[in-house]
Amino acid sequence: MTDAKLEGEVGAEVHGAIAVVRFAHPKSNSLPGALLRKIAAEIDDVARNSGVKMIVLRSAGDGAFCAGASFDELKAVKDASSGREFFLGFAKVILAMTRAPQFVVCRVQGKVTGGGVGLVAASDYAIAVKGASLKLSELALGLGPFVIGPVVERRVGPGPFTDLAIDAEWRDADWGERHGMYSKVVGDVKEMDQALEKLAAFIESANPEAIRQMKKVFWADTDHWPDLLEKRAAISGALALSPHTRAAIEGVGKR
Repeated sequence: MTDAKLEGEVGAEVHGAIAVVRFAHPKSNSLPGALLRKIAAEIDDVARNSGVKMIVLRSAGDGAFCAGASFDELKAVKDASSGREFFLGFAKVILAMTRAPQFVVCRVQGKVTGGGVGLVAASDYAIAVKGASLKLSELALGLGPFVIGPVVERRVGPGPFTDLAIDAEWRDADWGERHGMYSKVVGDVKEMDQALEKLAAFIESANPEAIRQMKKVFWADTDHWPDLLEKRAAISGALALSPHTRAAIEGVGKR
């Protein structure tokens, strides 16, 4: 396997008013820093296309949508600065998604863990299959959902976010729909893609200025997020160096 494959791959396609940003990583679509930067850059690039009204964020394969932060990269963190830089990758993707003037729609074909939950929460609409259970696994690794916390809490509310953050247990897709993480849950991938096609056809005919103004409303009062998420990334970066976290991450790697 090449180094590029190990870093993961990102690509974007534009078909009329609909853009698709797809990411892939051989380890359950996990997210190393380089891949996070590429995802953010692709979303930013597509968002500059005034003809695009909807951006679909999806991952490769029919397994997990996203396994969250790369364990290999977490193990490689050597100092607080590199740790902060890694976690800033999640901030960059969240900001790219929420700042894009188009609707960002997540296609969730499988389980979602940790930082992947943050990506789903940063979308404006998410369609998931029944098997797309989710959990925040950070505390089990000696960390916490600091960077993704603001967007997850905004999506599901303070109570459900606190529960997710504390017990690190799986919630099923119905829980996700009930609490607003998922906009719609369907039976399988075929149904999901049909629902996406229907939504895309509707959005293609929508007023682009209405979409831009709606995005501003959806993410109002988040102007402070760049500074907030940078501070949160510093917290996570420092925690990644703690003996407790090191031991927890090594333990996961040996399972």
